[in-house]
Amino acid sequence: MLQKIVCRVSFVALLLVPGVAWAEAEVIDGIAAVVNGDVITFSQVQEVAAPEEQSLKQQYTGQELIDKIKETRLAVLNDLINRQLILQEFKKKEYQLPDYVVEEQVQEIIKDEFGGDRQAFVRTLQAQGYSLNKFRDKEKEKITVQVMRQNKLKDDNFTPSPEAVTAYYNANKQEFATPAQVKLRMIVLNSDPLVTDSAKTTKQMADDIRDKATHGGDFSTLAKTYSMDGTAENGGDWGWVDEKTLNQDLTKTAFALKKGEVSPVVQIGDSFYLLYCEDRKDPAITALNDVRDNIAKKLTQVEKQKATQRWLDGLREKAYIKVY
Repeated sequence: MLQKIVCRVSFVALLLVPGVAWAEAEVIDGIAAVVNGDVITFSQVQEVAAPEEQSLKQQYTGQELIDKIKETRLAVLNDLINRQLILQEFKKKEYQLPDYVVEEQVQEIIKDEFGGDRQAFVRTLQAQGYSLNKFRDKEKEKITVQVMRQNKLKDDNFTPSPEAVTAYYNANKQEFATPAQVKLRMIVLNSDPLVTDSAKTTKQMADDIRDKATHGGDFSTLAKTYSMDGTAENGGDWGWVDEKTLNQDLTKTAFALKKGEVSPVVQIGDSFYLLYCEDRKDPAITALNDVRDNIAKKLTQVEKQKATQRWLDGLREKAYIKVY
């Protein structure tokens, strides 16, 4: 059996070679980076990147997938370097994290994710190749990084001024714009293209239903009775829709309706549609006072991220970092 070997293979080269099987890290591992003497391996990058890569494989193919995976792996490596720098700074400052803090975190995970079943938790760890001690070490590192980040920010005031909030609002009003909307109900009738005169009889049925709706019939009840789409049991309720919700023909019809109006019958392919406008909303921009708190929170978060990045940049400037 081949033993696990750690070798210095170019991390960038691995990113650029399509078809590289990272699962091979079980046999051959590699040094992705060195941070002040501490090694970050390919398998560590793989472990963190794997869930995102699985998601990417569901969304992309070919060269686009390769590019997305490359971006993900580089971002993960960058995060792992930052993490290692923070852990080293914690050690350098001779801080201590009490064991009970880690144990409380582990117990919280067992309670929330495993219903308090410790044996199920241990079995899950074993299935993933983790010992309990290794899991505790991982959690200790996570808590350490979180505490160090929070500690670095605790003495700074990140509350934006009212003028800054107003300036952001004025510069980004489109962010607070609400498009025109229609509260819509719909009846859908489908004809059978394989049956002679099916389109004609279905169109006649649609006309009859429209006649009932325009002469006092309750559109919701008619939809429950006649509609053939998935919203029938809810009375054909589509809720509030904007101009991007429906196809072009239905959008044009829906937004031409006045409140309380039923549309003419609209034929699209083998289907016939009746639309009912329950209500309308004109396009609008939310008032500053209604979004002031949200803007303040957003600006505060941005400033915290900038402060954290300045701190990390400072740690990097003093560090020896080599990416292979």
